[in-house]
Amino acid sequence: MSAWRFSFRDYWDLTKPRVVALIVFTAFVGMILAIPGLPDATQLRHGLLGFLGIWLAASAAAAINQLLDARIDAQMARTAWRPLVVGKVKPWQVLVFALVLTAASMAILVLWVNVVTAVLTFCSLIGYAVIYTVYLKRATPQNIVIGGLAGATPPLLGWAAVTGMQGPWDWGHSLLLVLIIFVWTPPHFWALAIFRREDYAKALIPMLPVTHGVVYTRWQILFYTVLLVEATLLPVLFGLSGLFYLGGALVLGARFLWYAWKLLDPPDEFFAMRTFRYSIVYLMALFAFLLVDHWLGPLLPGIAGRRLG
Repeated sequence: MSAWRFSFRDYWDLTKPRVVALIVFTAFVGMILAIPGLPDATQLRHGLLGFLGIWLAASAAAAINQLLDARIDAQMARTAWRPLVVGKVKPWQVLVFALVLTAASMAILVLWVNVVTAVLTFCSLIGYAVIYTVYLKRATPQNIVIGGLAGATPPLLGWAAVTGMQGPWDWGHSLLLVLIIFVWTPPHFWALAIFRREDYAKALIPMLPVTHGVVYTRWQILFYTVLLVEATLLPVLFGLSGLFYLGGALVLGARFLWYAWKLLDPPDEFFAMRTFRYSIVYLMALFAFLLVDHWLGPLLPGIAGRRLG
């Protein structure tokens, strides 16, 4: 039994559970925001199965990423512990595991959710696990900007699961959520890259702090953080959320801007890592505000929920 538990933990680690948890949370928020009121039986079924399918696909993408990045992971302190790197699992086991997860995800989404969600989810999986990991990550310092689109799609996938993307309203509003994560990704990841720049240089990965220096990267983080705060206002301007979300977004954004500004002349080397960690809390809290605002809509009309839609 202890050997089985050990093996289970290794495969669980292949799925990058903490990263995937944030992904599926934003997908869940997309599902909830797509439904004006309480879900009917069909929406509830599609939502639950869609959540499972998206989670399996994200886990498969994480495993493929580790398979393709094993050489890089072995050279970086942050990832040198991963199961494939230390030999707890073999490459063929990771490949089979990822393929099983992908097949299960696609089967669930095609058979019991809808084809639109299946296609979008598969494209996101390929975008992250193959296009970003194999090519963009190694080709350009803008890797996280371009490749970040694949990681920004979970709210769109969740929205598609319960609506099937029947009209322009579905696409327009769900893409607002995608835009927020897309703009959030560079300051989030570049803060980590500043702290781990020596690892990236050793692994020959052209992250922005390696190719353009730390000072330039710090200014880019500030620039993207300003864009991010502006992007978070769009759900209110387009009627997706109300004043409750707006208040939360402004407070969270002000704090993120403080981190980005302070990072220009940080008090210590570890401040970049504190900025990175805050960015995770920021995104979780921001989407939590979207969720609470939506649920408060029927109780506090004009303050929460869709006011213009």
